[in-house]
Amino acid sequence: MNYKIIDKETYYRKGVFRHFTEDCKCSVSMTARLDVTDLVKYSKETDTKFYINFLYLLCKVLNSRDDYKMAYLWQTDELVCYDVINPIQYIFHEDTETCTPVYTNYSADYKEFYKNASSDIEMAKNTREYLLDPQNHPNWFDASYVSWLSYDSLNVELPDGYIYLAPIINWGRYREEDSRLMMPLTVRLNHAVADGFLVANVYRLLEKEIEAFCRR
Repeated sequence: MNYKIIDKETYYRKGVFRHFTEDCKCSVSMTARLDVTDLVKYSKETDTKFYINFLYLLCKVLNSRDDYKMAYLWQTDELVCYDVINPIQYIFHEDTETCTPVYTNYSADYKEFYKNASSDIEMAKNTREYLLDPQNHPNWFDASYVSWLSYDSLNVELPDGYIYLAPIINWGRYREEDSRLMMPLTVRLNHAVADGFLVANVYRLLEKEIEAFCRR
């Protein structure tokens, strides 16, 4: 785990960061539908799991821009940007109706990531412990699949005054709309490091990555 310290005096969002960490601590959350028709088709044709394919592309997008890799270290009052952020995926257990968090390392190499994510999932199926360990995993972000519903909106609340900068991403079941498969995706970012453009940009980048990925 490596990071660079951001000089808050020269940070390009200096005024915004100060306002949304001192005057008005809040987040920005957006839900929109993403066209995953081609990714579903690709997954079926290659006999790969749509879930892992999407998780890979999501990680690739979030690691493509520093704005999505920010963190605030309250112990030292430092704003930092990690070299890489990794997904915390969640495995649901039907018997206990509980989830187990799974820490998966991101790799830009698709085959390596697919292998790692698959292995992590299988290991998590054998435990019913919660196993959340944020202290030893500071550069991880939440990536949670709400498999039971194709929802229209979702909101994640955090305690007031808590400067949490990592992305929180949720998505639900895709459904057919006008002959296309549309999937609800919710992106939550802290307003101190992201505005509407940066939240919407996650969707725009995912659209481009899905198109490029399916042309492989």
